[in-house]
Amino acid sequence: MRIPLRYLVLHTDRPVAETGTNLRGYIAGKFPQYPLLHHHLDRPLLAYPKVQYKVLAGTPSILGVSNGAAVLREISDGITELVFPRNRYRVVSKVTYDQMVPLAPSKEMVEYRFVSPWLGLNQENYRKWQEISDWKEKKRLLNAILTGNLLSMAKGLDVVIEHRLTVHSHLEKVETRYKGVEMTGFMGSFRVNLQVPEYIGIGKGVSQGFGTIRRAAPAPARQKETA
Repeated sequence: MRIPLRYLVLHTDRPVAETGTNLRGYIAGKFPQYPLLHHHLDRPLLAYPKVQYKVLAGTPSILGVSNGAAVLREISDGITELVFPRNRYRVVSKVTYDQMVPLAPSKEMVEYRFVSPWLGLNQENYRKWQEISDWKEKKRLLNAILTGNLLSMAKGLDVVIEHRLTVHSHLEKVETRYKGVEMTGFMGSFRVNLQVPEYIGIGKGVSQGFGTIRRAAPAPARQKETA
């Protein structure tokens, strides 16, 4: 199955020091008429976030997937600056990638790498992680969590994965912060028999840029640049 995706990269007059969380707050506040941008209605949406905010190496970007791609298409022209409590940035250009991307089984294993920390441990499986002393057992746990995250992402995008997923990972533990709290995350790569859209997030905090993945050998995408 293929799903619509729009990836908007914002080039600013200087590197952005803020995080995906800050970017999410600004964009959601600027366009309050779009609930998908802030992932809230009367209560937080439990579904997979269709709009995801990222700041990678000082460059802000927004990913819209499924119906989030249509929302991002409507607001793109209105993003001319980024205003945060301590900094204001002028958007000097935008690069937009529009694709119909596959989320489907693969006969071959496909390799992806995390470009932002993956938050795979919740309170329950963090305790399991801490109790396991053997690294191979820790790795099995992480692979099982990755599998669950991928299935949850697909389900949230209305894609049913009927074949058995096989995941192999090479991950390193990193310390990061999520909602002001110290968290254990992971960086590295994994292989899976599934085609997954590039720059999409898996795990916890994906709307704020965590768990963003990129294919090891990315396919070329159609792009257009506007001032």
